[in-house]
Amino acid sequence: MELLKESALVEAVLFLEHEPQTEKALAASAQLSEEVVSRCLEMLKEKYTAENSGIDLAKITGGWSLVPKRYIWDVLKEKYGNKNEGKLSRPAIETLSIIAYSQPVTRAEIEAIRGVSADTMIRLLMERNLIKEVGKKDIPGKPIQYGTTKEFLKFFRLNSIADLPRLDDEENERFELAR
Repeated sequence: MELLKESALVEAVLFLEHEPQTEKALAASAQLSEEVVSRCLEMLKEKYTAENSGIDLAKITGGWSLVPKRYIWDVLKEKYGNKNEGKLSRPAIETLSIIAYSQPVTRAEIEAIRGVSADTMIRLLMERNLIKEVGKKDIPGKPIQYGTTKEFLKFFRLNSIADLPRLDDEENERFELAR
């Protein structure tokens, strides 16, 4: 098969899959080698950089996915977004940010940074599967520590937690108050 047809095949697999796909999974689904799949992904990345394309090829949670370009998604998410996604309130975003940048972090550490109780926000974020319990801190009382989930990465279209925007010095200092 020529690379254009193989690229179309990989694109079709990505279109049909609901979850991000690793190169290995794409190779298995398309019955191609991983090397060919890598070349196909490069072609698709190039294709989707065109201004007249409403689609991006994004690496999310270690796999590849076809997603609407961000500026287009902002217009369409009201109608096409997951109904469970909904918007997060400012307190929920603030709590989630603290967890994302400070993980693993305890409820008391979150509350020290926010200055208010975090019970409701932690419960909401856990129900939305954006955070999870990741262990217990080795101090008296062994408080639960929280961290982000794979759903968090998908929600914010991140490949890994390292892709979070960098904090400036003042923000960084604020997030380290609990340490």
